[in-house]
Amino acid sequence: MTKLRVRTVVLSDIHLGTVDSKVTEVNHFLRNVRCEKLILNGDIIDGWQLKRNGQWTKAHTHFIRIVLKMLEKRDTQIVYLRGNHDDILAKFLPLEFENLAIVDEYLHEGPRGRYLVLHGDVFDTVTKNFVFLAHLGDWGYQALLAINRFYNVWRSWRGLEYWSLSRAIKARVKSAVSHVSNFEDHIADLARARGCSGVMCGHIHTPADKMLGDIHYLNSGDWIESLTAVVEHWDGRYELIEYQAFVKEHPLPAEGPAEDLAAEAPEPSGKLAHSPGASPS
Repeated sequence: MTKLRVRTVVLSDIHLGTVDSKVTEVNHFLRNVRCEKLILNGDIIDGWQLKRNGQWTKAHTHFIRIVLKMLEKRDTQIVYLRGNHDDILAKFLPLEFENLAIVDEYLHEGPRGRYLVLHGDVFDTVTKNFVFLAHLGDWGYQALLAINRFYNVWRSWRGLEYWSLSRAIKARVKSAVSHVSNFEDHIADLARARGCSGVMCGHIHTPADKMLGDIHYLNSGDWIESLTAVVEHWDGRYELIEYQAFVKEHPLPAEGPAEDLAAEAPEPSGKLAHSPGASPS
């Protein structure tokens, strides 16, 4: 099957260790993408939930194996940014091991200029200054997701598509809309102050690809509800990819998802074959 070949892939908020993580879907996405750089922009592992009653499955382990195989077999550069749910990493940053970097912030250089990459929780006052309230809010969010699971089981019985309750609330409740807008403005201001032409973040689980004045704002969304990623094509063009559309072009195998990359042949010459300025698929 033809893979999607791009320069860079950005993923955030996978929340491994939680029952609501769409890890099967993100594993399928990574198996069908070839890139020179993979940016994991925070909250990849949900340490908060693992401390409570989180669930770690084989599929979660397979995600780690896929990333390590990309690092080992394809010579992919991996950049892992600390989020708030994996904030235990803050004690050890920055760390670098050959093609793996674990950092707080990152400057991505591409054909369209310099982009500031950060998770974004630094602009969340509750997360930063009121940790107890942040955990309380996370508990409420998990409860909302549990309700959403049962509701979507009922919808599937009726032949209806998946519907996200929390996304609908964020889109309609005035305070939530205001919070997202303020978050975006603060992130854009920081990128501008750093002399960057764009910014990539996650954290708020609201995917976006838009201009905020002179700043190109990209939010890679999450793999709980939106199931989205940002990719940078060879010509420097950025694209927000939705899994629903991606899986139509790269369907799941009839026998079910593969477990790892051990049987895959290495890429020719250890690098991706591409035509400059093109966006291969």
